[in-house]
Order: sequence, then structure tokens, then C-alpha cells
Amino acid sequence: MAGFEPYETTRKDKDGQEIRLTGHAVGNANGSTVVMLASLGRPGSDFDDLAERLALKGYRVILPEPRGIGASDGPMKGQTLHDLAADVACVIETQAVARPITLLGHAFGNRLARTTAADYPALVSRVILLACGGLIEMPEESRKALIGCFDESLSPDEHIECVRKGFFADGNDPEVWREGWYPKVMLMQSSAVRATDVEDWWEAGGQPMLVMQALDDAIALPANAQDIKNRLGERITLAELPNAGHAMLPEQPEEIARIVATYLEA
Repeated sequence: MAGFEPYETTRKDKDGQEIRLTGHAVGNANGSTVVMLASLGRPGSDFDDLAERLALKGYRVILPEPRGIGASDGPMKGQTLHDLAADVACVIETQAVARPITLLGHAFGNRLARTTAADYPALVSRVILLACGGLIEMPEESRKALIGCFDESLSPDEHIECVRKGFFADGNDPEVWREGWYPKVMLMQSSAVRATDVEDWWEAGGQPMLVMQALDDAIALPANAQDIKNRLGERITLAELPNAGHAMLPEQPEEIARIVATYLEA
């Protein structure tokens, strides 16, 4: 990854076990910082294009890898979103010169971003949510497609069809996300969501939020974005994105970068 710098840091959890946290960063080390948290069972590299676009505008962008991806390592069972938020806080404290930072989360990452903002309000000034599912459940067909993305017993053709159905709008090419699915990470993160009360993270500690909603999202349905806007009112800036599904990032890279940059500059 040209221009990306690797980092590594460690922390100890409440049981004294060491957690190794790695990732990459790009852009002006002293610039306003954005930390990006990836979707369920997905790597930080999903944000490479967006990170490079923001770095060109003078921002520092940090892309953490969750436990189980790359060299990041730590307990994978019995975790809550609060435990994983402590990982994010450690990265912010050790890697971000300019604080507080903006925290951007995609899909599962939006839950983790909101938990981090709620648990560590001094570190986070605002939150950007991509594909923010929530109280409105996805259709069963979409749930099956999501699970299929992590099913290693499927044939390549069956797998890419699950990726297409779950993550991409009609007509958009899912091949860009053929790789990058980590079943063990997905299981850890899914378990952490179930082990954490929604009330703990839903309002992101009172921080302002940009909600970016793909209009063809089959997993985080558009009604979720309108719901959070109705609940939280002026704290929410809502931006709707046509011709994009749950993946969003590889489907509309230029428009996502424009919306995010406009929000950051405001």
C-alpha cells in the first residue's frame, strides 16, 4: 500500500492478557485525524481508497485491523463491544497526535464506533456511520446471504452470489469483495454485539453523527437511517446514496469521499 505506514501497539485487558493491535495509517501525522472501523469480519484495507482521498486533503487516516486479522491478536471469545472499544481507544491514544478524532464505522464498525464514542468521549469529537443497521431487522434472504459470505464450504460461484445479494446493488460488480472474509473474526464480533446492551452504544455518547445510507442496502435497510434521524433529530446529518448496497465503499467511492470531506470541513 503506497503511502501507508504500518503501526503496532499493545495493551493488557482486564485479565492481564496482552492484546496486539496493528494497522496502517496515511496522511499528515499532525493533521485532523479520522479512524475507520471496518464491516463485520472485514479488514481495514476496505477503506484504502477513501483513506487516500482524505489524506490528499490533509487528513491523517488510521485503519486498525481487528483481532484476528493481520498481526492483530488477542482473546477471541467472551468479548463485548466495550472490550473491542478499548482496543480502538488504545489505537487512538497511541497513534493519533491530534485528538479528539473523528470515528468512522462501516456496518458492524458503526456499532463499535458508537460504543467507543460513548465509552471514551474525550477521544471522539464526532462519528460517521456507513450502513448503520439497528432496530429494523434485515429480511431473511439477506441474512442468509450475509452468513453465506463467511461459509467456507461454498463453491466460489456460490460465495460470490452471496456477496452480490447481500452487499451490492443490482448492476454493481461484487468481484472486488471476493476476498477479505474472516469467519473467526465475524464470530467474535457477532458475539460481542449480542453480549452488549444496545442502550450502551446507540446514541454514541451524545456526539454529533453523519449517517450515510445506501438506498439499495439489503442488510442495513434505509428505514434504519430514517429511524435514527427521527430519534436523535438535529444531532444527525443524513446523506442518502443511490446505486449502492451494503458494501457502499467500492460502489460509490467518489461520492462517499465527497460527502465525508464536506462533513469534516463543516
